[in-house]
Amino acid sequence: MSKVTVLTYTGEEWGAARMAGSEDTTGAYIGWGSGEGTAAKGDTTLFTEESEDRVAGTVSLESTGPTAKYQVEGTITADGTKIITNAGNFSASTSGTMIVHSSFDGIPVDEGDDITFTISIDPA
Repeated sequence: MSKVTVLTYTGEEWGAARMAGSEDTTGAYIGWGSGEGTAAKGDTTLFTEESEDRVAGTVSLESTGPTAKYQVEGTITADGTKIITNAGNFSASTSGTMIVHSSFDGIPVDEGDDITFTISIDPA
């Protein structure tokens, strides 16, 4: 499986609602999962969300010329041995809207290992 990252349909709706002022969440939460699949625009959940809590990432906006990039960065620490195959950013620490979904080749982790994810929405 190669790396695939998508802005989900629900993520597009979240972004439009945020711009219209009817959505006040920042989309700062990052979660990870296991299981097989390829990220797709219609996804609303991770393949199999793992037992670690979603983390509140750091949100930033990088403006370069006529475009701006929304970015969330956060680190998740494994509570056991597993293989991480996908990650996403969400509007809430539980449930909420999955804004971006990314699938990738499995990354094995043991208890105490961590992965820092940087999830970007770049209109360019």
